[in-house]
Amino acid sequence: MDANQISTRAGQLAGDADVLATKLRVLAGDAGQIAQRTAEAAELSPTIGALAVFVLACFVGYYVVWRVTPALHSPLMAVTNAVSSVIIVGALIAAGPGGFGFAKVMGFLAVILASVNIFGGFIVTHRMLQMFKKKTR
Repeated sequence: MDANQISTRAGQLAGDADVLATKLRVLAGDAGQIAQRTAEAAELSPTIGALAVFVLACFVGYYVVWRVTPALHSPLMAVTNAVSSVIIVGALIAAGPGGFGFAKVMGFLAVILASVNIFGGFIVTHRMLQMFKKKTR
């Protein structure tokens, strides 16, 4: 092939790439519209969505905790304590407003359970670190 043929083929290839890019933009727009119409037609209940997230979080949590090596147990507990501290902040916000209602009771319960989780996590982490210390004779 000479340089003229290569130049001609490169020009044709660039033109084909432009056509393909235009078709892909149209396809992406159509796919977005189809996804939006499907989501609007499904009308998923927020309760079902929250339940699905809860079940998936349970599975992920189970596999993370039970497949961790003993050497990584203390960092995992530290992260768990950090997550529990964020939960306590949210629970305090829920339990804080005046009046008495379901949200206040659930916020108070969340504060208690997250506090127990943090306290227990610190105890378990302390015991785990004691196992790694050298024993004095």
